[in-house]
Amino acid sequence: MRRFTIDPGNESWRNSEDFRAAVTAIRNGLLVAVPTETVYGLAADATNALACASIYAAKGRPSFNPLIAHVASLEDAERHGVFDERARKLAAAFWPGPLTIVVEKRPDSPIADLATAGLQTVALRVPAAAAMRALAADSGCPIAAPSANRSGRISATTADAVIEDLRDSLAVVIDAGATPVGVESTIVECVGPRPRLLRPGGVPTNEIEAVLGETFQAAAPNDTAPTAPGMLTSHYAPAARMRLDAKSVRPGEALLAFGLPLPPGSEQAMAVENLSESADLTEAAARLFSALRRLDATGAKAIAATPIPRTGLGEAINDRLRRAAAPRPQENAT
Repeated sequence: MRRFTIDPGNESWRNSEDFRAAVTAIRNGLLVAVPTETVYGLAADATNALACASIYAAKGRPSFNPLIAHVASLEDAERHGVFDERARKLAAAFWPGPLTIVVEKRPDSPIADLATAGLQTVALRVPAAAAMRALAADSGCPIAAPSANRSGRISATTADAVIEDLRDSLAVVIDAGATPVGVESTIVECVGPRPRLLRPGGVPTNEIEAVLGETFQAAAPNDTAPTAPGMLTSHYAPAARMRLDAKSVRPGEALLAFGLPLPPGSEQAMAVENLSESADLTEAAARLFSALRRLDATGAKAIAATPIPRTGLGEAINDRLRRAAAPRPQENAT
């Protein structure tokens, strides 16, 4: 495994031997960990079915769960998907950025059926992070890149977290430090008469609705035939049990707090992580997954999470916490 560090604000790394090795790895069907503005992605050539199969195998991800294809520009995206007026509006407003748009897949798109889970639609994103856009442009292929962690577990927002989960599967790790947004992209489907919110994320829903000039309902979780990533009922889960909207801390629990003051019992918590003492939702989103990983590492059997507003980025934070607290698939089977 080759690991190297880049400065997101200085693209001199693009001509480096290290980055060329990452491009070569993608072209050869290998897996590369890449920072985006949201979380780290486990990247492979989206047109290479074997490379996509390697993503599913490394993550332990069910193959019916589709992958997002990352491209360098809207022009590249339109080679793979059919963009109507709504989709173009969203792309103009939020790309590059943390928004994924699901559209009808073009019949001549080379994106592998395994990447789309056999669906007639494709999930596309132009990320703000330069490393992913450069990897797509220089390799000459769309990049399939789900979050770089074991399936269903806490997403990785640092290179160290990626390596902890996936070390043996990686050819190259590009380290750009902690990701600034900290939660995955918002996913909107522009197929059919009305757009649908498939997953809240880095772009608040109200901003998307303002651009479209209409409201839309969120799609329900789907554990058998999801139309986009992040729709499984149980996802982003620590080993510890999650207790949401906690007003106090019980003996033996760790605490995931938001704002001050801390709730009663916090002085006896196994560990405390405050997502934002100033109750800033942007700061909280950026710190969410790393804080969950640190609390989980304490060995606490349960994590008490205090209430978080359900506005703006709080919608995405609460979505991730709700899925983290859901019964695991093996529990659903009993």
